[in-house]
Amino acid sequence: MLTKSLIGAALIALTVTIHAVGTTMWVRSVQQRFVGHDPHWRLGQSVGLLIATGLLLVALHAVQIVIWGLAYILVSPPDTFASAAEAVYFSFVTFTTLGYGDITLEGDGRMLSGIEALNGILLVGWSTAVLFAIVQRLWQNIGNPSSRD
Repeated sequence: MLTKSLIGAALIALTVTIHAVGTTMWVRSVQQRFVGHDPHWRLGQSVGLLIATGLLLVALHAVQIVIWGLAYILVSPPDTFASAAEAVYFSFVTFTTLGYGDITLEGDGRMLSGIEALNGILLVGWSTAVLFAIVQRLWQNIGNPSSRD
C-alpha cells in the first residue's frame, strides 16, 4: 500500500507540474495578446478565446489521463487490462470521478485509483478557476466603459 501511495504522490506531482506549466503559459499568452491592446472586445474574439481555453484545458487533462493510464499498465498485474486503450479508458473514468465500475482494480490498485480520482478533482477545479478568471476578465472589459477609451 505504501508503494502505491508513493507512486500516486509522484503522479500527482507530475500532473500538477504539467497543469501549472500549461495554465501559466496560457494565461501569460492571453495577457500578452489581449490585455491592454484592444479593450473593445468583440463577441467573436471572446468566444474564440473561451473555446481555445477550453480546448487547451481538456488537452492538458487528456495528457494527464494518459500518464495515469500508462502508470496503471506499469504497476498492475499483466492481466488487469486487455489493452493500453482499456487502461486509458479506466484512467479517464477514474480521473473524472465518473467511475462506471465496468473495470475495477484489486488489492493495492484500488488505493491508486482513489488517488487518481482526488487528483482529477483537484485539476478539474483548477481548470474551472482558470476559465472563470478569463471569463471574469472579459466581463470587466464589457462592463467597464472607461476601458473602452
